[in-house]
Amino acid sequence: MKPEENIFAEERKHMIVELVNANVKITVAELCDRFSVSPATVRNDLRELEESGRLKRTHGGAISNRRANFEQDSYQKEVKRVAQKTDIAAAALKYVNEGDTIVVDTGTTTFEFAKMLQNFENLNVVTNDIQIAAYLERNTKASIIIAGGAVRRNYHYTTGQKAIDTITGLNVDRAFIGVNGFSVQKGITVPHIDTAYLKTKFVEISDEIILLADSTKLDRFSFVKFGDVEDVDVLITDYEADLDYLETIRAAGVEVEVAKPKNDNKR
Repeated sequence: MKPEENIFAEERKHMIVELVNANVKITVAELCDRFSVSPATVRNDLRELEESGRLKRTHGGAISNRRANFEQDSYQKEVKRVAQKTDIAAAALKYVNEGDTIVVDTGTTTFEFAKMLQNFENLNVVTNDIQIAAYLERNTKASIIIAGGAVRRNYHYTTGQKAIDTITGLNVDRAFIGVNGFSVQKGITVPHIDTAYLKTKFVEISDEIILLADSTKLDRFSFVKFGDVEDVDVLITDYEADLDYLETIRAAGVEVEVAKPKNDNKR
């Protein structure tokens, strides 16, 4: 192998590990398309990566060595896919009306959404996200109810039974929910059990569920399910989402909206 070919092969294997870790699982066919190489080349890469302990091979592909409950903290999430999250947040704004009571769930996409609530004169916001609550308190006229509970360090939000107790009995027009995974087969999922319990309560108290999920969250699942596909009224995602999978979601009864990038007519 020529030196430059060897360098490319190492870069490709590094990128494969990043893809598997980001998506939890990936297929040989997807990797062939991604890198324009043969199945044999991909299988050799996967074998070498498994031998070095960087991933685990499966029939037809590979999965991450990271556990299903792995979760990046808020600081890691903040710098990723910012443009897509902003586009999704802007698309979600039309589902808010003056006088509404809404849940704004914790998350980097929902934080972008919260930043866009400045022009509302009469809004009640229920949240468990400390950063979102602080931003709304400083920059909007919204009335804010915080789900008081134990603070999850490095994630700046509350969880636990105390948080659930705070919002039990509330009636909410709609909830804007973030996820780690959304799968027609597995439902709506997150890595953390206590977080899932609180999100389940958000779903329970809300008349309408708006899911804000960028395309990397679709056809993926995490450790704990907090809702089924039929719980979701609207999914808002970005233009990089797989069109065939979006049709599968629509067939399951969910309204799907693809957020367009600013100054762009894609999809």
